[in-house]
Amino acid sequence: AAAAEAGAVDSKPDAPKEQRLPAAPTPAKVAADKPQPAPAPVVEDKPAPAVQTPKPAPTSAQPAAAPKKAAAAPAAKPAAAQANETHKSSSTIRVDHERLDHLMNLIGELIINRNRYTLIARSLEGGDNINISEVAQSLSETTYAMARISDDLQDTIMKVRMVPVSSVFSRFPRLVRDLSRKSGKEVDLIMEGEETELDKSVVEVIGDPLVHLIRNSVDHGIEPEDVRIAAGKPAKGKVTLRAFHKGNSVAIEIEDDGKGIDPDKMREVAIRKGIVTPEEAAQLDDREAMELIFAPGFSSAEKITDISGRGVGMDVVRTNIKNLKGSVSTNSEVGKGTRFTLSLPLTLAIIDALMVNVSGQMYAIPLDAVSETTKIEAERLTDVKGRKAVTLRGEVLGIVELSEMLGLPHTEPLPEVLSVVVIHDNERRLGLVVDQLLERQEIVIKPLGAYLGDLKGISGATIMGDGSVILILDPHEIYLMSTSKASSIVPGADQTKQQPCAVAAKQ
Repeated sequence: AAAAEAGAVDSKPDAPKEQRLPAAPTPAKVAADKPQPAPAPVVEDKPAPAVQTPKPAPTSAQPAAAPKKAAAAPAAKPAAAQANETHKSSSTIRVDHERLDHLMNLIGELIINRNRYTLIARSLEGGDNINISEVAQSLSETTYAMARISDDLQDTIMKVRMVPVSSVFSRFPRLVRDLSRKSGKEVDLIMEGEETELDKSVVEVIGDPLVHLIRNSVDHGIEPEDVRIAAGKPAKGKVTLRAFHKGNSVAIEIEDDGKGIDPDKMREVAIRKGIVTPEEAAQLDDREAMELIFAPGFSSAEKITDISGRGVGMDVVRTNIKNLKGSVSTNSEVGKGTRFTLSLPLTLAIIDALMVNVSGQMYAIPLDAVSETTKIEAERLTDVKGRKAVTLRGEVLGIVELSEMLGLPHTEPLPEVLSVVVIHDNERRLGLVVDQLLERQEIVIKPLGAYLGDLKGISGATIMGDGSVILILDPHEIYLMSTSKASSIVPGADQTKQQPCAVAAKQ
């Protein structure tokens, strides 16, 4: 033990950053203080550290390498520990015990129904004296009970996954204070609907898009104090962040009382940055001109600052929200302010869908995006700017063939009566002509694999009861494909991307 202490003391000056060396003498000292309890084990355990301790000391040829390794080890440990802590914090969720009790009761009912199915199977295997009507009735009752339990189980699991958006909103007051100080503008942040609940997987992802939108509102939207006073506005700007339920989805609005988005300036900046040509810009209406703010690389900032002007931001917002099966809409009035609305699904797992048949293949349309289904006589269709339209209840409704949008073969002669699914993208509506309207169904969303890549107009797939794979349409992208100028300018580009839809559906 004394030799171990001496070796450890001698080695300290040569390796001051070594973390494992000071640990060796400590048990030796304990053994020296308590020689009677276990002197022999200490002597047997410690020769290895005592022999290893002198080894770094004689290697004088590598004095610099040893400290580097010693320094790297402690640095790696905290980083790994932090990663583990971060992973733990993001993978846990707080659940009310009443919901867990309810889940436990449902599992009990599930087991009872499973036993009922077992009894029915035994009665069918049992013998010749089988009353088919009684077995069928018992089977129907058990199936109905199973459907009720599975629905209740699904609702409870959804509630367990729900967390309030206040966990995301709570970070923004400090962000607005920092942005206000950097930009020299007085800004108030008003938050509403913080108790609104969203799926945990959605809440974890919406933080970055909201940061981009709030930075945009403070930097681009809110004017300097002197400009606001000259325009008759309060000197202090106002940014409102609100969340609320909207049908079967959740809407999050970011609204400011700033200068608004000028469509003419959007066209001018887009032409200057080469995003659109002057001819294309002239054909854009005001709404489409405001949508240019989401183009990649678009920025209307005159100078680059740490707040904005880097050409990154709004396109990231649209991409992230699209990945969540949501959509972004813009509503702005020059001189009054701007409002961005994010529409997000309550959950990413299970949705209601309307099943339709197009060119002999089945597709699913999310029911949230369906306004209505109707039958329209083909002779009522008229041409408006080269596109088909119909007047439905006093409103002009654009009509497109879904088979054409997906690059599928057309039905040869159009039937006299068309089956139309009217979808809505925020306030905009579009009629999709399909071959056949099928039933409404609850479907489980499965992501498309890397083999198929990103298919235009397709948001995912689902597996039916018979094992077949059905593609799920993305209503927002379908609307953009029907109205985009790019598809009319370069029709072949989109069609080449859309052809795999048919291949994927057949597979």
